[in-house]
Amino acid sequence: LIHLMHHSEVEIGTLVKKIDSEETLFNPNVVKVVIGDDNHALYFSRQAIPFLRGIDKNQWLTRHTYYKHIGMYGYRSEILQKIMELPPGKLEQAESLEQLRWLENRITISTQITDYESIGIDTPDDLQKLTNIF
Repeated sequence: LIHLMHHSEVEIGTLVKKIDSEETLFNPNVVKVVIGDDNHALYFSRQAIPFLRGIDKNQWLTRHTYYKHIGMYGYRSEILQKIMELPPGKLEQAESLEQLRWLENRITISTQITDYESIGIDTPDDLQKLTNIF
């Protein structure tokens, strides 16, 4: 993430990881991100996107590379000030994902692919799993 933020054109930087299981791909508590050829985030969703029409869901991971959002960010100070003033947008309200507010306001989110695995605590079950680890 630090490497990504060394580029002056990066407004917001974040990490993504390749999805390697159907359980992760179809879990609505795992945020998925579609990235363009320039490694900019195009969209974030709780659904598996893109939808592969005409292909059985059990084949999706062999036909397309999907990424999950790690949830770590780097911000430029001026962008951080700007996003703090933005009201929630329709997409953010629909998916409960703050990143969509930024995309709706044409703020570029640059991504870096990583092998780092984070532990998300989004549900009481997630908290229990973490408690069991420690």
